[in-house]
Amino acid sequence: MRNVRWLLSGLLMLALLVVAGQAAAEPIERVDAKRVCMITNAVFPKDQIPVQVDGKTYFGCCEMCKGKLASDAAARTATDPISGKPVDKAKAVIGATPDGKVLYFESDSTFTQYKNRA
Repeated sequence: MRNVRWLLSGLLMLALLVVAGQAAAEPIERVDAKRVCMITNAVFPKDQIPVQVDGKTYFGCCEMCKGKLASDAAARTATDPISGKPVDKAKAVIGATPDGKVLYFESDSTFTQYKNRA
């Protein structure tokens, strides 16, 4: 009987953690890539500096960010918060939270899933 109580308590805690994680999504709005510094992962009110790499366009807010995008392949990728898959920032659907932080999504579908959780 004691083991059953522990098992039920553990399952309840797990369920609460899952629900809390799903409820934690912030409101988000889609933004144009040209308004995003892809190094600081922040949205800006004006267009950022374009950086061409392998026929794709990334954006940085300053010369340091521009240089990092040009030289560091890891800086040009992110992880989709819904699917967990790697995303090329130049091809991503980008959403900004109210505080200006951006998230990168592999598709309109995962962006919409995230938006609907908020």
